[in-house]
Amino acid sequence: MVTLIDVLQPATGAIRAGQYLPATRQTVLWGRLPCESDVAVLTIDSGTDVTIDTISHEGIHEDQGRDPTAFFGEFGVAPHLVLDDAVALAASDYPRTPLVDGPHVVTGPIHVRGARSGDLLKMTLVEAIPRVPYGIISNRHAKGALPGEYPLGPENVSVFATVEEHDGVQVGTLPLVPGGPRNVRFPLNPFLGIMGVAVSGMERPHSVPPGSHGGNIDINLLTRGSSLYVPVQVDGALAYVGDPHFAQGDGEVALTAMEASLRVTVRFDVIPREEAEAHFGSLVGPLAETSDFLVPTGLNVDLDEAVRECVRAAIALLGARYGMDRTLAYAYLSAATDFNISQVVDIVCGVHARIRKADFHG
Repeated sequence: MVTLIDVLQPATGAIRAGQYLPATRQTVLWGRLPCESDVAVLTIDSGTDVTIDTISHEGIHEDQGRDPTAFFGEFGVAPHLVLDDAVALAASDYPRTPLVDGPHVVTGPIHVRGARSGDLLKMTLVEAIPRVPYGIISNRHAKGALPGEYPLGPENVSVFATVEEHDGVQVGTLPLVPGGPRNVRFPLNPFLGIMGVAVSGMERPHSVPPGSHGGNIDINLLTRGSSLYVPVQVDGALAYVGDPHFAQGDGEVALTAMEASLRVTVRFDVIPREEAEAHFGSLVGPLAETSDFLVPTGLNVDLDEAVRECVRAAIALLGARYGMDRTLAYAYLSAATDFNISQVVDIVCGVHARIRKADFHG
């Protein structure tokens, strides 16, 4: 296959930040997220940028053979184009139970000095570089928006997607029919599906359902330059990132989107409780921010209730940020704000609102 992207093996190629965190057997969790009792793999000051390697879970699953070289080789990928850290993790003795643990690999946790319960941790995606020129979109039985209808046959489906250049722009491509000559092209918008902080207590959460800790929120607006604010639950925050995507549509209906490994640079800032409440009110869950939008979220196993939670969060945010009357905020949201389904496939459904910051300038 022709490559348009330099394969970023561990510790090679562009490393933007002074702090670099590779993805190794010692620096990742596979299928679980950090909790209060976990020991940080890196300690930093607030305001520090860290370049972090992430590993996509696609290609290392047990039902994919737990051998990424062989798995991707079936799609024509040469061994030197498969990531060494993915191969090493899949071949390691990492203690994972597929039917109990989640699929995702997260890098961390990172201790941020000065972070205390009640503060917010602001995680800004400074840079997101694809590590490989291909990805996988999966559909598994009892998963996705149409369980029982798809996959069409008895086997799980792993669709291979490639990165190609079209009109001078890198795009993702899929064939219109298996093995066919014609492709459909779609934009690449690399982002992290998982960004979050450790939960209190001694039990590591499953990696699939998102929550107040962030985790697997799958908000595709969180591309380069965007930030996620997450309420800190334990001293030091114990932050982590993972579930890298090259692209995802709102909903992520088939179960996964274009999953592929990224090298990211993330800035970690502690927002003290008083400052956080002045700007955002009392956040009970994740809040995203882009150059154009404030993005409150709603998370619930019931999609309807997730919408309601998101609307309530948006009303509270407008009151805290702009002093807006609740009744008028409700009216404004109805007239001017899109409420998008982040994903419907992660047990806990996600909804996010896109509040235009420009509407409140002046």
